[in-house]
Amino acid sequence: MNIDWIRDLCLSFPNTTEQIQWSDDLVFKVAGKIHAITVLRPAKVWLCFKVSSDNFAELIERPGVIPAPYLARAKWVALETKDALSPDELAVLLRESYDMVVAKLPRKTREALATAKPSAHRHRYKSAKTKRRFPKSHRKTKKPSRSGGGS
Repeated sequence: MNIDWIRDLCLSFPNTTEQIQWSDDLVFKVAGKIHAITVLRPAKVWLCFKVSSDNFAELIERPGVIPAPYLARAKWVALETKDALSPDELAVLLRESYDMVVAKLPRKTREALATAKPSAHRHRYKSAKTKRRFPKSHRKTKKPSRSGGGS
C-alpha cells in the first residue's frame, strides 16, 4: 500500500478530484468537500479520513490509528503506519468516508453529481484554456432597446 494505491482508489470514486493543499498534502474532494488526505512527504501520519462514530471509537483503540489532528471532533482518524489497517479494510473505510461526505452535501448538489458525466480529467488544476473559454466575440453584449426612442 502506497500513495499511488490510495490515489487510484480515491479517484475511482465518482466525481472525486485531487488537489495539493497546504503545500505537502494530497487532498481528495467531492464537490469541494474533503473525504481523504494523504501526505506527500514523510510525516507523523500518512493518511486521514472520515469515519462513523461507531468506527471512530473502535479504530482509535488499534495500534497505529489515532484521532486525526484538528479533525478528530468531526470523527476523522489518522493512520500512523501503512500497515495499521489491511488494504481491504482501508478500501471499505475510504469508500464509507466518501459516502458520508456525499450524504452531507445539499440535495441539489447530490442530484447534480448523480447526473454529471464523468470528466476525462480528474485533476482540479486550471489550464491556460480556462481563460479562453469565453472569447470576447461570444460574450453577450447589451442590445439596443426596441422602444425606438423617438423615430
